[in-house]
Amino acid sequence: MLLPLRSGELQKLIPAVATGNQFREALGNPRKILQRILISSIGGVITLLISQSQVASQFYSLWLVVGVVFLLFILWGPIVEAGNKNAELRKYPFAALFDGRVEDIFTREKIENRQEQANKIGKLEIVENRRTWLFLEIGDEEGYLGQVYFPMEKVHQSIRRGTSIRCIVLSQSRDFKSISAITDAWLPSQRLWVGEYPYLLRPAFEELCKFRLS
Repeated sequence: MLLPLRSGELQKLIPAVATGNQFREALGNPRKILQRILISSIGGVITLLISQSQVASQFYSLWLVVGVVFLLFILWGPIVEAGNKNAELRKYPFAALFDGRVEDIFTREKIENRQEQANKIGKLEIVENRRTWLFLEIGDEEGYLGQVYFPMEKVHQSIRRGTSIRCIVLSQSRDFKSISAITDAWLPSQRLWVGEYPYLLRPAFEELCKFRLS
Protein backbone atom coordinates (compact mmCIF):
# COMPACT_ATOMS: atom_id res chain seq x y z
CA MET A 1 0.00 0.00 0.00
CA LEU A 2 1.23 3.45 -0.97
CA LEU A 3 0.05 6.53 0.91
CA PRO A 4 1.21 9.77 -0.76
CA LEU A 5 2.91 12.17 1.64
CA ARG A 6 1.38 15.56 2.25
CA SER A 7 3.14 18.84 1.59
CA GLY A 8 6.11 19.31 3.90
CA GLU A 9 6.11 15.74 5.30
CA LEU A 10 9.11 14.59 3.26
CA GLN A 11 11.20 17.53 4.49
CA LYS A 12 10.36 16.58 8.08
CA LEU A 13 11.46 12.99 7.48
CA ILE A 14 14.65 13.70 5.49
CA PRO A 15 16.44 16.74 6.95
CA ALA A 16 18.52 19.19 4.95
CA VAL A 17 21.29 19.09 7.59
CA ALA A 18 23.00 15.81 8.49
CA THR A 19 21.85 14.00 11.63
CA GLY A 20 24.23 12.22 14.00
CA ASN A 21 23.52 8.83 12.37
CA GLN A 22 24.12 10.28 8.92
CA PHE A 23 27.36 11.94 10.02
CA ARG A 24 28.70 8.63 11.38
CA GLU A 25 27.71 6.82 8.19
CA ALA A 26 29.32 9.47 5.96
CA LEU A 27 32.46 9.47 8.11
CA GLY A 28 33.13 6.01 6.67
CA ASN A 29 35.43 3.12 7.49
CA PRO A 30 38.88 3.52 9.12
CA ARG A 31 40.55 3.81 5.71
CA LYS A 32 38.24 6.65 4.65
CA ILE A 33 38.71 8.38 8.00
CA LEU A 34 42.50 8.16 7.58
CA GLN A 35 42.22 9.71 4.12
CA ARG A 36 40.20 12.60 5.54
CA ILE A 37 42.74 13.11 8.34
CA LEU A 38 45.61 13.21 5.81
CA ILE A 39 43.80 15.70 3.59
CA SER A 40 42.90 17.80 6.62
CA SER A 41 46.36 17.81 8.19
CA ILE A 42 48.48 18.16 5.03
CA GLY A 43 46.24 20.80 3.44
CA GLY A 44 45.93 22.69 6.73
CA VAL A 45 49.65 22.74 7.48
CA ILE A 46 50.63 23.79 3.95
CA THR A 47 48.12 26.64 3.77
CA LEU A 48 48.94 27.87 7.28
CA LEU A 49 52.64 27.90 6.39
CA ILE A 50 51.82 29.91 3.29
CA SER A 51 49.74 32.30 5.38
CA GLN A 52 52.72 32.93 7.68
CA SER A 53 54.79 33.97 4.69
CA GLN A 54 52.02 36.36 3.67
CA VAL A 55 51.69 38.21 6.99
CA ALA A 56 52.34 41.56 5.36
CA SER A 57 50.16 40.74 2.35
CA GLN A 58 46.51 41.62 1.86
CA PHE A 59 45.88 37.89 1.25
CA TYR A 60 47.06 36.87 4.72
CA SER A 61 43.52 36.59 6.13
CA LEU A 62 42.37 34.58 3.11
CA TRP A 63 45.18 32.03 3.47
CA LEU A 64 44.49 31.79 7.19
CA VAL A 65 40.82 31.04 6.59
CA VAL A 66 41.68 28.42 3.94
CA GLY A 67 44.05 26.74 6.40
CA VAL A 68 41.40 26.55 9.09
CA VAL A 69 38.91 25.16 6.57
CA PHE A 70 41.36 22.39 5.65
CA LEU A 71 42.01 21.58 9.32
CA LEU A 72 38.27 21.20 9.91
CA PHE A 73 37.75 19.02 6.83
CA ILE A 74 37.46 15.93 9.03
CA LEU A 75 34.28 17.51 10.45
CA TRP A 76 32.65 19.37 7.59
CA GLY A 77 33.51 16.79 4.92
CA PRO A 78 31.06 14.15 6.22
CA ILE A 79 28.44 16.83 6.93
CA VAL A 80 28.55 18.03 3.31
CA GLU A 81 28.53 14.46 1.98
CA ALA A 82 25.50 13.52 4.10
CA GLY A 83 23.72 16.75 3.16
CA ASN A 84 24.22 15.97 -0.53
CA LYS A 85 22.76 12.48 -0.06
CA ASN A 86 19.72 13.95 1.65
CA ALA A 87 19.30 16.56 -1.09
CA GLU A 88 19.21 13.84 -3.75
CA LEU A 89 16.01 12.41 -2.22
CA ARG A 90 14.46 15.70 -1.09
CA LYS A 91 14.41 16.89 -4.71
CA TYR A 92 11.82 14.33 -5.86
CA PRO A 93 8.39 15.89 -6.40
CA PHE A 94 6.39 12.88 -5.18
CA ALA A 95 6.88 10.70 -2.11
CA ALA A 96 4.73 8.06 -0.45
CA LEU A 97 4.67 5.94 2.67
CA PHE A 98 4.92 2.26 1.68
CA ASP A 99 3.39 -0.42 3.89
CA GLY A 100 4.16 -3.89 2.57
CA ARG A 101 6.04 -7.07 3.29
CA VAL A 102 9.29 -8.88 2.53
CA GLU A 103 8.60 -11.02 -0.55
CA ASP A 104 12.04 -12.63 -0.85
CA ILE A 105 15.45 -12.65 0.83
CA PHE A 106 18.89 -13.45 -0.56
CA THR A 107 22.52 -12.66 0.13
CA ARG A 108 25.35 -11.54 -2.15
CA GLU A 109 29.06 -11.05 -1.62
CA LYS A 110 30.26 -7.52 -2.39
CA ILE A 111 33.88 -6.37 -2.65
CA GLU A 112 34.53 -3.66 -0.05
CA ASN A 113 38.03 -2.82 -1.31
CA ARG A 114 41.08 -4.20 -3.10
CA GLN A 115 44.70 -3.78 -2.10
CA GLU A 116 48.10 -5.16 -3.07
CA GLN A 117 49.84 -7.25 -0.45
CA ALA A 118 53.07 -9.23 -0.46
CA ASN A 119 52.69 -12.99 0.05
CA LYS A 120 55.13 -15.29 1.87
CA ILE A 121 57.58 -15.32 -1.02
CA GLY A 122 57.47 -11.55 -1.45
CA LYS A 123 55.31 -11.53 -4.57
CA LEU A 124 52.61 -8.87 -4.75
CA GLU A 125 49.08 -10.14 -5.05
CA ILE A 126 45.69 -8.44 -4.97
CA VAL A 127 43.70 -9.10 -1.81
CA GLU A 128 39.96 -8.48 -1.88
CA ASN A 129 37.99 -7.70 1.25
CA ARG A 130 34.46 -9.02 0.82
CA ARG A 131 31.34 -8.55 2.89
CA THR A 132 27.99 -10.31 2.83
CA TRP A 133 25.05 -8.07 1.95
CA LEU A 134 21.42 -8.96 2.58
CA PHE A 135 18.85 -8.10 -0.12
CA LEU A 136 15.16 -7.78 0.69
CA GLU A 137 12.70 -7.79 -2.20
CA ILE A 138 9.62 -5.93 -1.01
CA GLY A 139 6.09 -5.70 -2.31
CA ASP A 140 2.38 -5.71 -1.49
CA GLU A 141 -0.93 -6.89 -2.92
CA GLU A 142 -0.20 -4.98 -6.12
CA GLY A 143 3.10 -6.77 -6.69
CA TYR A 144 6.84 -6.18 -6.51
CA LEU A 145 8.06 -2.70 -5.50
CA GLY A 146 11.87 -2.86 -5.26
CA GLN A 147 14.84 -3.82 -3.09
CA VAL A 148 16.30 -2.73 0.21
CA TYR A 149 19.88 -3.91 0.76
CA PHE A 150 22.54 -3.50 3.44
CA PRO A 151 25.57 -5.20 5.04
CA MET A 152 24.37 -8.29 6.88
CA GLU A 153 24.75 -8.62 10.66
CA LYS A 154 23.58 -11.24 13.18
CA VAL A 155 20.49 -9.23 14.09
CA HIS A 156 19.25 -9.55 10.50
CA GLN A 157 19.07 -13.36 10.62
CA SER A 158 15.59 -13.12 12.14
CA ILE A 159 14.10 -11.47 9.03
CA ARG A 160 11.73 -13.81 7.19
CA ARG A 161 9.53 -13.73 4.11
CA GLY A 162 6.23 -12.11 4.93
CA THR A 163 7.72 -9.76 7.53
CA SER A 164 5.97 -6.38 7.55
CA ILE A 165 8.15 -3.56 6.22
CA ARG A 166 7.64 0.21 5.86
CA CYS A 167 9.66 2.87 4.09
CA ILE A 168 9.40 5.98 1.91
CA VAL A 169 9.41 5.62 -1.87
CA LEU A 170 10.12 8.50 -4.23
CA SER A 171 9.13 9.09 -7.81
CA GLN A 172 9.05 11.64 -10.61
CA SER A 173 5.44 10.71 -11.40
CA ARG A 174 2.30 11.23 -9.34
CA ASP A 175 1.02 7.69 -10.00
CA PHE A 176 4.28 6.06 -8.82
CA LYS A 177 4.39 3.82 -11.88
CA SER A 178 8.17 4.28 -11.81
CA ILE A 179 9.98 4.21 -8.45
CA SER A 180 13.14 6.35 -8.47
CA ALA A 181 14.42 5.74 -4.94
CA ILE A 182 13.67 3.85 -1.72
CA THR A 183 14.83 4.97 1.73
CA ASP A 184 15.96 2.85 4.64
CA ALA A 185 13.13 0.74 6.04
CA TRP A 186 11.40 -0.05 9.33
CA LEU A 187 10.34 -3.58 10.36
CA PRO A 188 7.76 -2.80 13.07
CA SER A 189 7.20 -6.38 14.25
CA GLN A 190 10.91 -6.67 15.08
CA ARG A 191 11.50 -3.00 15.92
CA LEU A 192 14.41 -3.14 13.50
CA TRP A 193 15.74 -0.56 11.03
CA VAL A 194 17.50 -1.74 7.86
CA GLY A 195 19.09 -0.02 4.89
CA GLU A 196 22.35 1.05 3.31
CA TYR A 197 22.09 4.64 4.57
CA PRO A 198 19.95 6.22 7.36
CA TYR A 199 18.00 8.78 5.32
CA LEU A 200 14.99 9.02 7.63
CA LEU A 201 14.54 10.70 10.98
CA ARG A 202 13.48 7.49 12.66
CA PRO A 203 11.29 8.73 15.55
CA ALA A 204 9.45 11.02 13.11
CA PHE A 205 8.89 8.16 10.66
CA GLU A 206 7.61 5.80 13.36
CA GLU A 207 5.22 8.52 14.51
CA LEU A 208 4.04 9.05 10.93
CA CYS A 209 3.34 5.31 10.60
CA LYS A 210 1.23 5.35 13.78
CA PHE A 211 -0.70 8.38 12.54
CA ARG A 212 -1.27 7.27 8.92
CA LEU A 213 -1.61 3.50 9.40
CA SER A 214 -3.57 3.24 12.64
